[in-house]
Amino acid sequence: MNKNTKIVLQVIGILMLVPLVTLATLSVDNRNADGPSILFPGGEMTSGRLHTGPEPDWSFTDDIQLVELQLNDPMASRLIYVLESEGRLFIISGYMTTMLGRLWKEWAFEADQGNNQGVLRVDGVRYPRSLVRITEGDVLDGVSAKLITKYGGAPTAPPQAIAASRAGIEAGNSWVFELVPREIN
Repeated sequence: MNKNTKIVLQVIGILMLVPLVTLATLSVDNRNADGPSILFPGGEMTSGRLHTGPEPDWSFTDDIQLVELQLNDPMASRLIYVLESEGRLFIISGYMTTMLGRLWKEWAFEADQGNNQGVLRVDGVRYPRSLVRITEGDVLDGVSAKLITKYGGAPTAPPQAIAASRAGIEAGNSWVFELVPREIN
């Protein structure tokens, strides 16, 4: 290998190493942040008013694309899609049968295995929640319809699209969790 080739390879190596080290540093730094960033999971969500009282009308989330969700063990928060259907609040985790889903959606596996206590933060208000996985039932029709119109960009959800979305949920390709109220201990 000649001298010029070595220099070029060293420059390429440094150019690749700098962004990787930067991303790793930012990821580690964000682990203790009050909530997630757009790229990295965060730590415990401590700021914002803690909601008490009756459940809100969750339809206001129709205008919100992402909310912050924290699971309590391990204490970590992330940004996630949210939707309301029939007055109930849901989150969806897709790609669950893929390798990407297994790596990227570790929180969903933990919630399904019992680490389902956490906090939802919407517009600076924290709501103590339990995540309850929904795998069947007619509620999935409403969840599928809302998913198609809110995140799929369709003005309406055709029956065949609702059926296909519901079949994907029932097959485990996407996981649906209802966010139900819980008491803070």
